[in-house]
Amino acid sequence: MTTIVFDIGNVLVRWDAHQAFLPTLGDRASVDAFLARIDFAALNLRADGGESFADLARLIADPDDRALFLSYLTGHAASIADPIEGSWALLDRLRARGHPVHAITNWSAETWPIGLATHPRLAHAFGVTIVSGQEGITKPDPRLFARLCDRAGVPPQDCLFIDDSAANVAGARAAGMAAHHFTDPAMLERDLTDRGLI
Repeated sequence: MTTIVFDIGNVLVRWDAHQAFLPTLGDRASVDAFLARIDFAALNLRADGGESFADLARLIADPDDRALFLSYLTGHAASIADPIEGSWALLDRLRARGHPVHAITNWSAETWPIGLATHPRLAHAFGVTIVSGQEGITKPDPRLFARLCDRAGVPPQDCLFIDDSAANVAGARAAGMAAHHFTDPAMLERDLTDRGLI
């Protein structure tokens, strides 16, 4: 095993959609109610799969909710403001050891440029970056893991995939990769050490 493949959201960058809507709604309970009312999780996953926010907004009947949903584009930077520095430190150590480092992220093609502007390191941290919204498919679809391997020129059995989603970890393993279910940098450091990678 030589190649490390990172997820980004909630592994290298904290993602909290509430932060995009708190300036308008004022408190987390109100945001929770809004997110549940429009099934934001489902809409956001469809955006991660390549659908536009404008098209998805048309599925929301209430005009105020529709406008608020669309405000996610301008509020997105607030939802990803905080890097997880412990994970970045591990990424840097892996690169220093000579390991190729790549990324597969479920991220909308429309908001990905905001991610790059908010965290410029994302633009140069990886050899290959697979963004689901640009590919039109989301993890844990096996085609996404296959595309990473094809573009990076690496077999899946040479990869360790790191993701905070148990479903995505299972998908990577089904695709032939080793995988780490991320909970925090300390646990990741322990696993990387046990594997002899750092």
